[in-house]
Amino acid sequence: MSTQTQSKKPSAKKHIDIALIGNPNAGKTTVFNALTGLRHRVGNYPGVTVEHISGMLLDSGKQKIEMHDLPGLYSLVPKSLDDKISSDIITGRSKELEDVRLVVVVADATNLSRSLFLVTQVVELGKPALLALNMMDSAEKRGLTIDVDILAKKLGIPVIPICACKNKGIKKLKAQILTQVTQENGKFEPSNFCFDAETKNILQPIQSWLQSNTSLNNFSCYAEALRVLSNDLTLENWRTNLENNQFAELNKTVTEVRQQLETKDTKWHRMESELRYRCIDNIYSETVTEVNIKKDHFSEKLDRVLTHRVAGPIIFVLIFGAIFQSIFAWAEVPMNLIESFIGWLGIQIAGIMPDGVIEDLIVDGGIAGVGAILIFLPQILFLFFFLSILEDTGYLSRAAFIMDRIMKGVGLSGRSVIPLLSSFACAIPGIMATRTIRNPRDRLVTIMIAPLMSCSARLPVFALMIGAFIPNIMVGFLTLPGLLLLSLYLLGILAAVVAAYALNRFGSKKQRPSTFVLELPPYRMPSIRWTFLQMWERAKIFVTDAGKIILAISIILWFMASYPKPATEMSSSQAIKQSYAGQLGHVIEPVIKPLGFDWKMGIGLIASFAAREVMVSTLATIYNVEDADENSHTLREAMRNETDPDTGKKVYTPLVALSLMVFFVLACQCMSTVAVVKRETNSWRWPIIMIIYMTSMAYVGSLLVYQGGLLLGLS
Repeated sequence: MSTQTQSKKPSAKKHIDIALIGNPNAGKTTVFNALTGLRHRVGNYPGVTVEHISGMLLDSGKQKIEMHDLPGLYSLVPKSLDDKISSDIITGRSKELEDVRLVVVVADATNLSRSLFLVTQVVELGKPALLALNMMDSAEKRGLTIDVDILAKKLGIPVIPICACKNKGIKKLKAQILTQVTQENGKFEPSNFCFDAETKNILQPIQSWLQSNTSLNNFSCYAEALRVLSNDLTLENWRTNLENNQFAELNKTVTEVRQQLETKDTKWHRMESELRYRCIDNIYSETVTEVNIKKDHFSEKLDRVLTHRVAGPIIFVLIFGAIFQSIFAWAEVPMNLIESFIGWLGIQIAGIMPDGVIEDLIVDGGIAGVGAILIFLPQILFLFFFLSILEDTGYLSRAAFIMDRIMKGVGLSGRSVIPLLSSFACAIPGIMATRTIRNPRDRLVTIMIAPLMSCSARLPVFALMIGAFIPNIMVGFLTLPGLLLLSLYLLGILAAVVAAYALNRFGSKKQRPSTFVLELPPYRMPSIRWTFLQMWERAKIFVTDAGKIILAISIILWFMASYPKPATEMSSSQAIKQSYAGQLGHVIEPVIKPLGFDWKMGIGLIASFAAREVMVSTLATIYNVEDADENSHTLREAMRNETDPDTGKKVYTPLVALSLMVFFVLACQCMSTVAVVKRETNSWRWPIIMIIYMTSMAYVGSLLVYQGGLLLGLS
């Protein structure tokens, strides 16, 4: 007996759900923005890191219609986590959206034959569907004429020609959506136009099993049977939706049909693609006229240069070198302004409020914590401005293609390069930039190794230690301080390569190997409106989600550094020694002693979790040096003169300084990074794993440097 799902009554829900799908680069998100008026919310699907974007349809009258912009896909056969989410929702396997009233498919008119593969699959599900034929102006410029009426008749669904970037046809598309969702019978059943009698006969055993044991409607069982027969990924996808004995029955039925086809020398794994493309060729030949097709010679010539084996990587380095230098230079001014404003605000609040615990909590805990959040916003905004421009123009896909040859050596794809490069400025926008990576395994590995790129926050610590303890002598054509700084950056890169290899080798055994398949979209003018929207969304996500964690940790660190309050008046250095942070520094001293660190450096390590550069101000507080930074001669002198009261030996030596810098290169010493990793992975599991593996690497690396140096007599 069929367990076909019945539609819910409209009155049972406060709104109507509509799914928006399409191939990557078909302009789906532009259509979504035009229909919702940029009024949307961004979140993650439950338990996964894929973004869920939804918004209410504009001017929908009394009907409340919510559109869901699903991840882009080429086929209902899931090949990635993004594909699986979209496929499960559209086919009805997912409970995320149980009553999708209408599926709007956005297709690229300039590449209709490719788009029709997904369109025909959706039509054959038997659900109400609508085709939005986007980029019609580009198709006309290339000499393509599409007969929309014949195409609609062939597919059995309405087809609306649009140009979303110019807002053409959007009103008509919206009107058609309203017409379809308000119809009494929300379902329709066009014919199985891609299936002949022989194919139906072959699929009959699988179709009958699906009809009797799943919630698929009668119509879509044939289409799903074809996918299950032709592709192991689709068959495996049913494992999570069925009981073990049911899946075993389905697997047995599919195997029997495949064996029968093999006896007839029929290649079952090519059945869907051959059948569907035969149907698509028919539709295309009757609906599309190609007149004086214009080849984009400019794009071809540009690609010969930008994707050249030698010139491509050089141009890539120049472009991103300029971008990251711009981020570093341009972001410095607003970052300094934010820092100054937070400092001024703290002084003003402190002047108004009476002295006491509440004042300390608000000024040193709350306001300072908010400052720790906002200080990163300029870098995030600038990075996503450039990334959005590059993606809109089409260059980002070329960059990923160029660097793929290099990155596949460590088990990653070319898309990982940009997040890793941006992490040299700051790991936070770098980790957020991993959203451009479609493969979930590659994205996770990139997130986990991004903090190993030596960010700008480590520079104050490096500058302090190098300036105080490394002599300024020439080594070849470089000075020793410059050579050491370069070596520290190279150490971070080497550690990232090792970590990526280990994570790919041991951390993803159940994952299929990543195959890098990339479509190079045509060059287009970027949308400034969409660019600023992306900047706004990224800033909002960082402040509202990661900001909560950063603020909470800031208050905890403030409490540890401020309490217990001393009974009598004493200097700030004495007060921090008696604080919980100071006590914890003494507790961890036996653990960090083999690295050459004393309890004072232990306090600095604890405090630097707020931000790596806080290490400098913490040491300045301990040594009673007011308003010191990494260039302070007084602080450097105080550290050079520090001696161990028990042994009379210098606490800081060049070897200790080198050990500390190696620790900072490899350790995860930034709460903001941890907060963003939690946000991007939607779990505390991966941030904890990252802290453990990076701290372990830092400890072992620092131990080898210090103890190895002692063995070589470099104390």
